[in-house]
Amino acid sequence: MNELELKYGCNPNQKPAKVFVADGELPFEVLNGRPGYINLLDALNGWQLVRELREATNLPAAASFKHVSPAGAAVAAPLDDVLKKIYFAENVELSAQANAYVRARGADRMSSYGDFAILSDECDETVAAYLKREVSDGVIAPSFSPKALEILKSKRGGNYLVLKMNPNFEPPEFERKQIFGVTFEQRRNDVKISDDCLTDIPTRNKNFTPESRRDLLTALITLKYTQSNSVCYAKGGQAIGIGAGQQSRVHCTRLAGNKADYWFLRQCPKVLELPFVKNVKRPDRDNAIDVYLGGETFEDTWQNLFTVKPAPFTADEKISWLKNLRGVSLASDAFFPFGDNIERAHQSGVEFIAQTGGSIRDDNVIDTCDKYNIAMAFTHIRLFHH
Repeated sequence: MNELELKYGCNPNQKPAKVFVADGELPFEVLNGRPGYINLLDALNGWQLVRELREATNLPAAASFKHVSPAGAAVAAPLDDVLKKIYFAENVELSAQANAYVRARGADRMSSYGDFAILSDECDETVAAYLKREVSDGVIAPSFSPKALEILKSKRGGNYLVLKMNPNFEPPEFERKQIFGVTFEQRRNDVKISDDCLTDIPTRNKNFTPESRRDLLTALITLKYTQSNSVCYAKGGQAIGIGAGQQSRVHCTRLAGNKADYWFLRQCPKVLELPFVKNVKRPDRDNAIDVYLGGETFEDTWQNLFTVKPAPFTADEKISWLKNLRGVSLASDAFFPFGDNIERAHQSGVEFIAQTGGSIRDDNVIDTCDKYNIAMAFTHIRLFHH
């Protein structure tokens, strides 16, 4: 099949809508549901991300996509008890591929609500069982076990979107798109992200740990498929904060840093021990935690969520807990023009950085890294994505 009719375009009024290839067949097969325009933008952008991340790390990879940018991305790594709790994966059997997806979705559960799940390896029963209980629009993977497919076909009243990707598909060298009747053409961004990107280290501290190298590759590959400007914080083989689509780079750094802070604040005992009433739904719990971390008060609504009204999480308590956040890696899709980005990154425990380099103020950025003993590499690769 070389053409597929879609429900509609970006919006319901944009009909008819379709996807097609000029030569050959579409590289994916619809196993269940009916795709929309944005579903496929998420699926195909995300597939490229996890495929490259799988190749770079030799680990199963996953991403959680929303509106053509990742809310999270990760490689397979064991989950400790705290992460299992904040990712709602306690007492759940998880394969390596499931671990990767749980990490990807758990980084920013607010943004992952209603996501498109992207898997580098086969979707097995443990991934499908986890997806079954989460709010998600669809999944793409190179294959599905029979039991996994059975589980997924029962989701959303039988309408959950399941796409099988051809893992051997290679797109043409050039890509095109139309804007307002004008056709744009460019060579695909086939730049390879590898350890070779981390060899030019202008800072005094030149020590990148094996874990930081994995995390920087994770962050850089994530940025390659994130709407620019973009910045990504990573730790433990997963993105923990992604700032996408901002016009100012420092605003990207702040946005992603705030998300990284929230990820870590959720692990604070004071948050882990919030007295939720029984059977609170996961989205309601996520929303309540977000409100709690934001310093807002529940006033008359707390009785629906908690057995007792929680004590406020004070600014001093947050600052004290965040001092424990260390070993974070940070990547940027273009150069940092000012040292203020490094100042903000330092507040979220960043000790390793990869960025393009080439700013007229590189000296200021390097000096700021040296001030905090941060190791920074110039990749000499820009990763704008639009």
